[in-house]
Amino acid sequence: MAKRRLLLIVPAVAAIFTAGTALAASHAAASAAAPRAAPMAAAPAAANTPATASGPPVVTPDPYRDGSEQAGAAKATMCFACHGPNGNSVSPVFPRLAGQNAVYIVEQLHLFRAGIRQNPMMAAMAAGLSDQDIDNLAVFFAAQTPTGLTADPTLWQAGQALYLSGDRKHDIPACVACHGPTGQGNPAAGYPALRAQQSAYVVAQLQNYANGTRYSGPNPKTAAPNSIMMFTIAKRLSPAQMQAVASYVQGLR
Repeated sequence: MAKRRLLLIVPAVAAIFTAGTALAASHAAASAAAPRAAPMAAAPAAANTPATASGPPVVTPDPYRDGSEQAGAAKATMCFACHGPNGNSVSPVFPRLAGQNAVYIVEQLHLFRAGIRQNPMMAAMAAGLSDQDIDNLAVFFAAQTPTGLTADPTLWQAGQALYLSGDRKHDIPACVACHGPTGQGNPAAGYPALRAQQSAYVVAQLQNYANGTRYSGPNPKTAAPNSIMMFTIAKRLSPAQMQAVASYVQGLR
């Protein structure tokens, strides 16, 4: 019942995201049409520039162009133990990567590798990845289909209201403006996909933004291009709102 109601809201807001969705579709089409060649030569040295006090690490401009899905598939097997087969994790502790925006995956892996986003397990995994490995993994997971998971029937309506309309009383903008009507994200702007994401993981990340621990270093609020926005918004969300909107996106497709 909840899933049918969720689907009813999509047409009303879908027009807002034509450009972002079209870009994602063009990337996917280009990837499907391109031959599955061996990974491209390593990027210039500048692409490996580590994070500094002046800003986030330099990342490859377009993993959809530079990455190889075939090479990513071979490398991704080491990720499946935590993130699940083809990126559909079954544990609420680990995020789902299936269908995630490749630009966002690249950004986050670089942040893990640079120690700006701290997680002992991910730091160890990312340390052994080259820029080309990161691009390959990103396009592989972006090409996978998120499956399973539904919204909590007691929370999805409150979550839907916040996701689509925000909370003007507390200056909370609608999530749909950045993350899309079905939670598909916006590759052009680097906004991550949220659809089918583990709700417990979403709550944990919102809490990390709210308490300022999502990123570290001298400028954690500007560690990623859109991070300052999330640090600001998350502080305005109540625990109940975090739970509701997280449950809602878990049921989105």
